[in-house]
Amino acid sequence: MFDKLKAMGQMAALLKDKERLRESAQRIKHRAAEVRAEGEAGGGAVRAVADGTMQVLRVEMQPALVAGIGGVAADERTRELAGLLIAEAVNAAIRSAQEKMKAVMAEEAREMGLPDLPGDFGSLLS
Repeated sequence: MFDKLKAMGQMAALLKDKERLRESAQRIKHRAAEVRAEGEAGGGAVRAVADGTMQVLRVEMQPALVAGIGGVAADERTRELAGLLIAEAVNAAIRSAQEKMKAVMAEEAREMGLPDLPGDFGSLLS
């Protein structure tokens, strides 16, 4: 109970220091732009890369997969499977980016004197 009260007091003091908060927000934004997180599906047939702002930067597909969906004989099931693999890889990349940003935010909170925020502070990203 006292830990939560202490954390609330630290947060209240921090809220009064708007410049420090602004600087912290800028550091987080800068680091988010630099974060790179990967996800893959189909044993590496599809690979996606996202940044810390949860934007997908690129999706790469193995040549065999591309040939399978672009070939004359490609059926609807093949295209559907490719779409599912792409979605799975993108979702994995975004989950990885969220985890990396939780760590960035926890580090920033510690640097600002808020070592143990009550609740799951990182859930702000989910």
